[in-house]
Amino acid sequence: MDTKKTEEVLNKHTGDLLSIPGVTGTAIGLCDGKPCIKVYVLKKTPELDEKIPGQIEGYTVVIEETGEFKPLPRKKAD
Repeated sequence: MDTKKTEEVLNKHTGDLLSIPGVTGTAIGLCDGKPCIKVYVLKKTPELDEKIPGQIEGYTVVIEETGEFKPLPRKKAD
């Protein structure tokens, strides 16, 4: 797997993907043993399916519903 090329493609397109309302993040994943681009969304909707491309520069794009990311509470030092 050419991780450097995949990272370059992801970095090039992450800003555009994050500008789509409802998109919370992106990552590199494996799909059928090949690198793919994962797009994380609050809720998967038909509108997001239309706005997010199925492929970017030859890489399959997979949409995953994650809900809202929330930070864990900080632990107090003893």
